[in-house]
Amino acid sequence: MTTRGLILSAIRSGSGKTVVATALVAALRRRGLAVATAKSGPDYIDPAFHALAAGRPSPNLDSWAMPPELLDAVATSASARADLFIVEGALGLFDGVAGPRGRRGATADLAARFGLPVVPVLDVSGQSQTVAAVLRGLMAHEPGVRVAGVILNRVASERHRALIAGAVAEIDLPVLGAVPRDAALALPERHLGLVQAEEQADLAARLAAASDLVERSIDCDALVALAEPLRIATGAARRLPPPGRRIALARDAAFSFVYPHLLEGWRGEGAEIVPFSPLGNEPPADDCDACWLPGGYPELHAGRLAANETFLEGLRRFAMTRPVHGECGGYMVLGEMLVDAAGEGHRMAGLLSHATSFETRRLSLGYREARLLADSPLGPAGGLVRGHEFHYACEIEGGSDAPFAEIADAAGRPLGPGGGRRGLVSGSWFHAVAPV
Repeated sequence: MTTRGLILSAIRSGSGKTVVATALVAALRRRGLAVATAKSGPDYIDPAFHALAAGRPSPNLDSWAMPPELLDAVATSASARADLFIVEGALGLFDGVAGPRGRRGATADLAARFGLPVVPVLDVSGQSQTVAAVLRGLMAHEPGVRVAGVILNRVASERHRALIAGAVAEIDLPVLGAVPRDAALALPERHLGLVQAEEQADLAARLAAASDLVERSIDCDALVALAEPLRIATGAARRLPPPGRRIALARDAAFSFVYPHLLEGWRGEGAEIVPFSPLGNEPPADDCDACWLPGGYPELHAGRLAANETFLEGLRRFAMTRPVHGECGGYMVLGEMLVDAAGEGHRMAGLLSHATSFETRRLSLGYREARLLADSPLGPAGGLVRGHEFHYACEIEGGSDAPFAEIADAAGRPLGPGGGRRGLVSGSWFHAVAPV
């Protein structure tokens, strides 16, 4: 039986849809439904909240970085054995990069490809009847994208709700709920978004309170009734190859940004993932044949990482005979020095010659296409890989290593060489998603 699904979207970031979506998933699961989730676009943080609520991994579906066959494969796997599949959108419903429909990185691309109805979660603070005009625009904007209902968020009062509901009734769109402004729906943030789920000791209690509020505020039965069967094609999907047969994966609060579809693909090709904790002063296991340092928040733990000699020495020994690759935060730790927000420098692994700083902040954000300049854990020399960058830290010393890849943005504009490679060690700011 094909799983039924829907998309929760918005008209902009900051509308509260992640908290509403997470609380809604928890409420539906509490009712006995098996709920699967996914996140549109490049995002490591929101899916961790989904996973906590759903009790299963929440992958990403990215129509720019993933070829269509991979989108289908990830959606198929994610929605298996679920009663309901909920995809949380990113940014606004139609926001993405310039390009053909279906490959823009927009949430709307997923709605059209999978035939899923869209339910906007609208922050209605500071407006009332105008909400109907906004919804009318969303409904008519693009063929193949069907807005099926709306959840009003941050409603100030019953009078506020009634004004909006009366206007929306004129466009024949169901109002599925009105969620009030409430501290239970607030979560702490930091420079890359919400504070990670695993770092919030009281998150279970906060999620329970938010779920209670959402269940009182949303007609869950009407929402579930709007879901439609996923329309998914079948076909072979290209994925990033596993960098080894036994992969030592750094995994803790400093290194948590790894996409579920990568791990699933590696395991699907017979690789074994062996986690270790740099913050716990653990080295990569000696019986592994590759090491992967993902992104995360090493800038918040630089002093502790610098003091963990067992981890650093073990990583250096490992790199003498086996490949080590670092993405973003992992790339920072492979360098000579990491300067924290207070301006204090901390010695890192020194396996590459660059130095990075979180004191000197500059936002780097956007899709990237990398042409690999040598054989690497991401693929052979000349191969093209799509992904993204999102970081505030910057390089204060470029180092003397050979560049890892030639980088271009989503429009194909060259951004120059990026990253570094020396011996069996490689790394860059680039988060890899899929081969082209």
